[in-house]
Amino acid sequence: MTDRVMVFAPAPILTVTIEQQAEPELHVHPGGQGVWQARMIAALEVPVTLCVALGGEAGSLIETLLSAEGFDVRTVPLPSASGWYVHDRREGERESVAEHPGEPLKRHDLDELHNIALTEGLRSRVALLSGPHAPSVVTAAVYQRLAADLTANGVRVVADLSGDYLTAVLEGGVSFVKVSHEELLDDGLAEDDSVESLLAAGRKLRGMGVDGVLISRAGDAALALYDDNECEIHPPPLTVNEHRGAGDSMTAGVASVLARGGPMEEALRTGSAAGALNVTRHGLGTGRAEAVRELMSRVRIEAR
Repeated sequence: MTDRVMVFAPAPILTVTIEQQAEPELHVHPGGQGVWQARMIAALEVPVTLCVALGGEAGSLIETLLSAEGFDVRTVPLPSASGWYVHDRREGERESVAEHPGEPLKRHDLDELHNIALTEGLRSRVALLSGPHAPSVVTAAVYQRLAADLTANGVRVVADLSGDYLTAVLEGGVSFVKVSHEELLDDGLAEDDSVESLLAAGRKLRGMGVDGVLISRAGDAALALYDDNECEIHPPPLTVNEHRGAGDSMTAGVASVLARGGPMEEALRTGSAAGALNVTRHGLGTGRAEAVRELMSRVRIEAR
């Protein structure tokens, strides 16, 4: 086991975005929550291995693009096609032109992916379990099995999941959960979006065996519960350029510190700073480590 992170991202997608500057611009990238998280972890100078399943023309292109990223990739080849989307942002707003979630992974594909993720997870201090872009592609059962196997073998499991996937890893065993307040409401874990209601939901998660819980709240201060602490985490004020991906960068920042054996307060500061920095950029999961380090001292943590 080494100071690295294994990111389980079973179904990355190909993202194609058209934007307008002086001239039209075409941006083609590998995407999906796990890809964005792995990118930020690598940017924070922590070794990371991304475990994925890819197939079809979109999968071939995703694999090529991933080879240019700053992290290791383990791939299960699929007989079916990976997902993709095409978005048009020339008018400022994001308009979906066309998209396909990808074909559901079959039993043998899931077995292979589980084995690769288990192998890389056992080589890592932290395993980060990320959700698929579309729930139709991967069943929650594989998450429960992987979480249980990693936890039983001493790997610290971090989950950024909701719905059936969150339920699955809670049953399997998870050390740290990051979840948004909207997801807590949708899952029926919180009665409303008040701080007290969200903290009560966090206590429920801790009662299920979770060591630490981080609740993001869009533009409001995040909430964290760990050890005997309940606190608000106020990020430094920065102008929002692209709000998407802030939560993923927050989770990546936390995982990067836990992989080094750092304390929870440092992990929360790093996560808040990484999430804040990400909103200043168009690229999801992007940012410079030196900027995150400078912003960390400007993160304010207040006890509740």
